[in-house]
Amino acid sequence: MTPLTSGTDRPGNRPLWLIDLPVVLVAVVWGSSYLAAKELATTATVIALLLLRFAVAAPVMAVVAGRAIGRLSARETCAGVLLGMLLSGVLLLETFGVVHTSATNAGLIISLTMIFTPLAEAVATRTRPTGAFLGAAALSVTGVALLTQGPGFTTPSSGDLLMLLAAVARTVYVMATGRMKTVRSTDSGALTVVQFTGAIAVFALASPFAGVSPAEVAAAYSPQQWAALLHLALMCTLFAFFVQMWAVRRTSPSRVSLLLGTEPLWAAVIGVVAGGDRPGPLGAAGAVLILVGTAWGRQAAAPAATAEGGPERPEGGSPEATPASQPAGAAAQGTPPL
Repeated sequence: MTPLTSGTDRPGNRPLWLIDLPVVLVAVVWGSSYLAAKELATTATVIALLLLRFAVAAPVMAVVAGRAIGRLSARETCAGVLLGMLLSGVLLLETFGVVHTSATNAGLIISLTMIFTPLAEAVATRTRPTGAFLGAAALSVTGVALLTQGPGFTTPSSGDLLMLLAAVARTVYVMATGRMKTVRSTDSGALTVVQFTGAIAVFALASPFAGVSPAEVAAAYSPQQWAALLHLALMCTLFAFFVQMWAVRRTSPSRVSLLLGTEPLWAAVIGVVAGGDRPGPLGAAGAVLILVGTAWGRQAAAPAATAEGGPERPEGGSPEATPASQPAGAAAQGTPPL
């Protein structure tokens, strides 16, 4: 990996905040996904919902990627399919988990990704995470705990275990995306299409074992439910997926994970505005801790990324000249926890 020249610049001399801002927007979109998924999913319809969601998203992403899909090598295609299978596992665990537990428990447990990711990086690189980063992560997780304390914790359930497994699976997925050398210089849009295709294959194979078929679910959806599904497909999937892939190549997986960890805060805000939730004083204190912890973590992650090295650059050129940083089409978009 090629060390970066400073803790404030990234490929193309982008200030860090220009990389962080889209990631925070993903956290906002993902926060809205809890409410959307709650309106759509039941135990019997989870697989059908995910299949419909990706069936909507994949063709749009294919148009964005264009001819770049045909330029993928066999190794890149295989890597993309593997990442897609990992992605399908994350989404299955998270969506089934949300169905079987409360939003409070789901938001708290999935935030453990902020702890799992730097620990996984430390194991992979045989280095110790900085005390500042671990302190920021701990502060953020404490904030999440306070933020979700308002309604209180429910008795541990199968959904809680599923969300814990989902946090582990999400860490594996983020690490694989950031460290898989085969796809470091691959066009992001084309790679996204392959991943979506791999996920669709998993959902399609699982569909006959589900209680309801995708066709039955689609026919039963009201216009409001279709709007929620399109939100999940276009914003929570396309937009979020590409931004995560784009950012993790230009900073560190720990940094991206910490920023995405503000998701419970946005879920709470959306719950108050759209869902009628009323957080108490503990919730307000938690929101402050999350904001402070995230800001501290952004500063702590920058020197850590500099020391460990940023995204590997192709030989003979800046990443800005590679297809990965300039996907076919002017815009490409991305995936969520739900």
